[in-house]
Amino acid sequence: MLEFDRLLRNAIFIALLFSGSSGTNADPPIAIAIHGGAGTISKSEISEARETEIRADLAKALDAGYAILEEGGTALDAVTRVVVLLEDSPHFNAGRGAVFTADGRNELDAAIMDGATRRAGAVAGVTRIKNPILLARGVMERSPHVMLIGGGAEAFAAELKLEFAPPEYFKTEDRWQQYLRAKAQAEGPRAMLPAVNYFGTVGAVALDAKGELAAATSTGGMMMKRYGRVGDVPIIGAGTFADRNCAVSATGWGEFFIRLNVAADICARVAYGKFSVANAADEVVLKKVPELGGNGGVIALGADGRVRMPFNTSGMYRAAIDGRGKRVIAIFP
Repeated sequence: MLEFDRLLRNAIFIALLFSGSSGTNADPPIAIAIHGGAGTISKSEISEARETEIRADLAKALDAGYAILEEGGTALDAVTRVVVLLEDSPHFNAGRGAVFTADGRNELDAAIMDGATRRAGAVAGVTRIKNPILLARGVMERSPHVMLIGGGAEAFAAELKLEFAPPEYFKTEDRWQQYLRAKAQAEGPRAMLPAVNYFGTVGAVALDAKGELAAATSTGGMMMKRYGRVGDVPIIGAGTFADRNCAVSATGWGEFFIRLNVAADICARVAYGKFSVANAADEVVLKKVPELGGNGGVIALGADGRVRMPFNTSGMYRAAIDGRGKRVIAIFP
């Protein structure tokens, strides 16, 4: 009997050893990744001063989101904070820095998703909301719906007492000049502009100390878009998705991301195909999207704190702190 007790104790010790536990649980990882859009980004076209400002805004947003996670806050709060800060920056195609439609207006889309509950909220075609991501979260948490559009979404924003902004708030000089150049190139309703005009989004994915994931994305859409066009950002599963295994925020030519259901496809490969987040994101972004003729990138985060940020364009504004605490801020490959 004594020999049996000794063997049992040894078996328990070995089991604990190989499970990585000595009787106490290690703190689960926290992680965050953010992006400011992918596209035809050339070093020769970005001044040193502007690159410095862009990197500073990425760092500010990254650190703000990570601080929430370090303090025990939720992944939802972290991604919301990041996207608000990126919407407030004039350097990204979302909120204040949004591109212009064919008739010289700004139309904004946003979405957010809670991976633990699969709750989601989205807005499309709003023109007066200072921070569309806050309205998307309001739709998720304070309405029975998933997506609201246009005037109805803005009426709901008024009920929530969210901050409205006049048209001139969104009109940055750089974007206006970009619009004038694009307008001069466009001829007819089916005219196609250079690929650079199809990109521009901000987003964030986060993993909190409870092991819960969230994703959020916001955009001004496509330069010179017409007829109330809506891209992938507010379509849950296309540009924004999160579940218990994976969180994804996308940026790129939205029509292709919609057709391929990019964000959800990546997470499905992790859940059902047993892909790693890295392999799933690479397979979809570097193979499936280009095969169809599209371009762009994603930030993807797994429940283990591992980050993947693939893109098939010349650059993507991106930053991350993974589950090991490794930090990166980058624009080019």
